Amino acid sequence: MPIINLKVSGNENAALAKELALTISNLTKAFLKKKPEVTVVTISFTPNQLWFVNSQSLEELQMNSFHLDIKISQSTNLKDDKAAYIDAIHNSIGAIVENIHPVSYTVINEIPADAYGYDGLTIEYKYINNKKVNA
Repeated sequence: MPIINLKVSGNENAALAKELALTISNLTKAFLKKKPEVTVVTISFTPNQLWFVNSQSLEELQMNSFHLDIKISQSTNLKDDKAAYIDAIHNSIGAIVENIHPVSYTVINEIPADAYGYDGLTIEYKYINNKKVNA
């Protein structure tokens, strides 16, 4: 259900991408209670000379950065859950990718359940159908 797009500064690295995907999936399950079997993580890399903070490249700053964008169903997590997730993402990626710039972002996009889905069905439909089956 969650779709997670991670942009990381640096050169493409498949082993690093795999480690980051596993870490992010585990954190998403632990903090947001999302099922790993329907969690999608895509990772892209941007060279440090093309990533800028305050008009200075990360190459000049000798730092790294990331931007994580996750889409989840609206109203499925509390504010405290989301705050803890953002903190855990920042700390965990910082432990994997050295010299993380403080201006590294995690964005949680909450999408209405009737406007979001997979397998051709909305999340709202799946929720209502599961309630009927379990009643």
